[in-house]
Amino acid sequence: MHAVIIVVVLVIIVIGLVIYNLNISKKIQTFNNINQRINNLSIVQDFMSTIGERLPVEQKIQKINDIMIEKYEIKYSTIVVFDGTEYSIKASNVDKKHWNSLKSLQDVDMFKDSIATATPKYVTVNKEGERLPYQQVEFGRAKSAIFFPLYIDNVYIGYWIIESGTPHDFDNVDITILDVVKDNIVSAIKSMMHQKTLETIVRTDKFTGLKSETYLYGEGKKIIDKYTMSTVCMFKITNLELINNKISRELGNKVVTKVSEFFEQNITDEYIMVRYMGPKFAIVFSGVEIEGVVDFLNDKKDVIEGLKISIDDSIEEVAQTEKKRGRKKQPTAVCPKLNFAISTYYKGTGLEEVLRKLENYLDSAPIEESDINNI
Repeated sequence: MHAVIIVVVLVIIVIGLVIYNLNISKKIQTFNNINQRINNLSIVQDFMSTIGERLPVEQKIQKINDIMIEKYEIKYSTIVVFDGTEYSIKASNVDKKHWNSLKSLQDVDMFKDSIATATPKYVTVNKEGERLPYQQVEFGRAKSAIFFPLYIDNVYIGYWIIESGTPHDFDNVDITILDVVKDNIVSAIKSMMHQKTLETIVRTDKFTGLKSETYLYGEGKKIIDKYTMSTVCMFKITNLELINNKISRELGNKVVTKVSEFFEQNITDEYIMVRYMGPKFAIVFSGVEIEGVVDFLNDKKDVIEGLKISIDDSIEEVAQTEKKRGRKKQPTAVCPKLNFAISTYYKGTGLEEVLRKLENYLDSAPIEESDINNI
């Protein structure tokens, strides 16, 4: 009887221990899941911080790749992007002698289906003497890999491949977690493609030597956003069209050149001036409040509108041209007339919206207006 009781007690204890261990196991799993989410969130934050840094696009992608290698303890990681004409490796920690095969994976049969279906592909060898099907001359480097096709708005733009030197190393990897990482890579590339576009479409105006408007949204913004608040000024040479039509376009170009030179000589390197469009220019006074800008513009406005600009070597030519057209001789020296609009820009808000507001004001203002307007 006592033996039976002891057995029953032992069974109850064993059952209790099993239940306890199961609860502990669930808690550990829950903790691991929470910890993984925290780690993923931390990595996403690292991604976002990298995107916001003042670095060229290529350096940002490489830094993101380095973050993944470190945080997820990945042996090899390579990001390949199709730019519309060819595939190029944007980031990798693999020796460059292997890059030709790594940027040609879209031609490998086993990955074509992965690309077509937008699903990851896991490949591995079973023993040390084998090599992965896409490898050409490299035997010892990679023994298992996961291939992730990358899409932006359902458009295929390249792939991300992670590799290990151990067979079956990714057998127990949670693909859903890596899918989240892949999505973050896509988001980062999408953001940086926009930056790359801005970097490549910036033009230099041939008359003034100034950068075009797009400079403000790329390299220029890195300087502007060093400060929480800046003042944006846009001004328009209101009589430029009249000069072009009534006298000569050559004299109009001279006015544009002289006006831009005057302001460039009177602003510091932290202030950014661009030729916005036609007779309009924009200056961002980085870190300066509106009151200081108004004082500066008031000081300079009288000076520049008092300038008499002419083309000394073309006075006779202009006179002869006007005579042939049956017009009276026009003056060959003019004074530029400027209309100003200024507004405050706050870091993190839309600089393009501020500029558009200023442009709309100047385009709708009376042609005779020549003021400094805070809007």
